[in-house]
Amino acid sequence: MTIDDFIKNTGQWLKGTGEHSNIVMSSRVRLARNLAKRPFPNKARKKDLEEILSTVHETVNEIEHFKDSIFLKISELDNIDKQFLIERHLMSHEHAANPDGKALVVSPEEVLSVMINEEDHLRIQVMQSGFNLDETWRIADSVDDALSSKLDFAYSIQWGYLTACPTNTGTAMRGSVMLHLPALVTTKQINKVLAAISKLNFASRGFYGEGTQASGNFYQISNQVSMGHSEQEVIQNINGLIRQVIEQEEQARQALLLQNKPMLEDKIFRSCGLLRNAHIISSQETVELLSMVRLGVDLGIIKDVDRKTINELFIMIQPAHLQKIEGKKLTATERDTKRAALIRQKIDGG
Repeated sequence: MTIDDFIKNTGQWLKGTGEHSNIVMSSRVRLARNLAKRPFPNKARKKDLEEILSTVHETVNEIEHFKDSIFLKISELDNIDKQFLIERHLMSHEHAANPDGKALVVSPEEVLSVMINEEDHLRIQVMQSGFNLDETWRIADSVDDALSSKLDFAYSIQWGYLTACPTNTGTAMRGSVMLHLPALVTTKQINKVLAAISKLNFASRGFYGEGTQASGNFYQISNQVSMGHSEQEVIQNINGLIRQVIEQEEQARQALLLQNKPMLEDKIFRSCGLLRNAHIISSQETVELLSMVRLGVDLGIIKDVDRKTINELFIMIQPAHLQKIEGKKLTATERDTKRAALIRQKIDGG
């Protein structure tokens, strides 16, 4: 398996299946872990990082969860490959920077990935399609158990798992759910919802997580506190909040259909028409148009495009993906042209 094989396959989290997949694109659990008696990556020397990398690599090769996974040294990747992995939500911008002693492990369906020597020695990530946080946590917990049987993790009876950033100490777990909330945005209720989420000590971020703004009406909602609660309590709390947000989005969608269906249909069909006929289009415009088409698919207004295709396009139209598909570097104008052609091919067969 090579990095180019990802282009040919759809990550499991993009398949548009699972509970409430009309609103929830994906569920994710991330665990931060550090090796005992080793300096955190921000204090480690290059030699320390290489030793940690070697230890983790050997361990991963012995664990069934990582069978047929790909192991990538970040220092051996070019800029397009690094951006490609960021676009697929497999690693962070921070991991791509200062690549010495860093690596990424990814399972074939992209359900499981591990960043080695990012902010912590290990950042274990599990992603699933739809609202499936319980199963996502079950897999992450199983992977953590397998790793901890072979690695001595830094742990304090008083504080829990020790991490480079004190806010992650405790369970060192972040659960997050990616939601598509176009109706709450259209009805101008989204700010009220986000304010309520913040008051409950949950974070709301954009499509690419921390430091990114919402685009395409996508919002990642995650826990902010990992200390003082068990993993099961954290998952239970997130699940309860997400169900409320889903209910509010469903009510907003029904209100749009009842109160102004012609306007809604016009906006959806115009968006679909632009995507089907454009020959030059930017990534930002594409994301906004795809958001409306996805809403149209989910409401049954658009019947000849499926959710999986739209989900894939949100990723495939990104700059590094277009260049990987084309097999060469592209200028901004060439990317805009290639993007339009790819969209026409995917949603209209031509």
